[in-house]
Amino acid sequence: MITIKVERMKCGGCAASVKRAIAAADPDAVVDVDLKGHAVHVQSDRDAATIRSAIERAGYKVVL
Repeated sequence: MITIKVERMKCGGCAASVKRAIAAADPDAVVDVDLKGHAVHVQSDRDAATIRSAIERAGYKVVL
């Protein structure tokens, strides 16, 4: 399980955008978004760097 902190993710629309970005990188990923904690929990065969990159390409800043 990969957990990634995402800045500026505050609403359902943001969560949907992040989920779409992750799905583009790994269509089989299981994604759980925690809006209150500004975090995304991802179960994926892809590595964390690939998932982070997909989120950043969607316009969101990943907090390391």
